[in-house]
Amino acid sequence: MEKLFRYTLALLISTVAGFQFVQVITRYVFETPIMGLEEVAVIPTLWLYALGAVNASREDTQIRANVLEIFLSTERARHILLVVSESLSLVISIWLTSWAWDYFRYALRVGKETATLYLPTLIYESALFLGLAAMTAYVAWHLYGHIRALMRGGKELDTPIDHEHPHTSELDEFQILESHEVKNNG
Repeated sequence: MEKLFRYTLALLISTVAGFQFVQVITRYVFETPIMGLEEVAVIPTLWLYALGAVNASREDTQIRANVLEIFLSTERARHILLVVSESLSLVISIWLTSWAWDYFRYALRVGKETATLYLPTLIYESALFLGLAAMTAYVAWHLYGHIRALMRGGKELDTPIDHEHPHTSELDEFQILESHEVKNNG
């Protein structure tokens, strides 16, 4: 799944950058803009935003204000805080997804098209609903994981949190990269 997201997001960002490059060259160098290029560029741009947000939800790397974690002393307390925050995130995600569903149904019913190329706007308007639905699923999955960790219990939940050297997913990634580098070089 990670390779799929990596290559899809790389393709989308390259496409958006390519469209912008072509638009700048044709408009300012050749003084002849390509009609409809902005309409086409909206498609990969909106899918890039939506799939980028889905990927952040999948990896659980969204921007968070973890101010309350400073006051926590054990992993159990941290998991309880994460259950509360993920529950709130799930409620908000469901609410936003229901709004996006209403908009998606409206877009299906109306069948709008772009002004110049007459492309169906549903191509990019569907990104909002599909992205929010996937993010909601990932939030639910992470919530389930935290609840399962609390229910399972164990000594690791009673370990103190090291506030001086916090453990992050980025540290895990660096350790994996370091082990691969050592394995490949020596």
